[in-house]
Amino acid sequence: MFCNRCGAQLQADFNLCPKCGNPVSAGGQGSSFPTRLEKHLRILGILWIVVGVLGIIPSLAVMAISHHPHFLLGDEVFSRPFMPPLMFSMGSIFFLVAAGGILVGWGLMNRERWARIAAIVVAFFAVFHPPFGTAMGAYTLWVLLPNHARAEYERLSAR
Repeated sequence: MFCNRCGAQLQADFNLCPKCGNPVSAGGQGSSFPTRLEKHLRILGILWIVVGVLGIIPSLAVMAISHHPHFLLGDEVFSRPFMPPLMFSMGSIFFLVAAGGILVGWGLMNRERWARIAAIVVAFFAVFHPPFGTAMGAYTLWVLLPNHARAEYERLSAR
């Protein structure tokens, strides 16, 4: 068994971690109180998955409409050659971003090693997409960016 705070190996009869002084729970798995990161990691993963799924819907709609742009723009000369590839490209980019959000959410929930860095990168881009992207980006950065969060996430992902 290991300490939830520092990851030090514990013996069954320990009440406190010998390395950091963290109280050991009755079950022997370190502190019985979840850390700040543990409290927010699952919520953060679920939110990224929800935002990703909600992003896939409009991206598929844009990709579908790209085959018939005259419904939106009429039969203008400009809409026929340029709009279908442009709209399909935009829809594809939105689809990849949404799929990335789902993948990041899944990685955070499963405590994958790569997920913390990927979530931070996605959060920096999401900050510029108000209002929900800004909130998700700020929340993600608040949870995952502090120095102690890096060490704790590495410890959690090592399990």
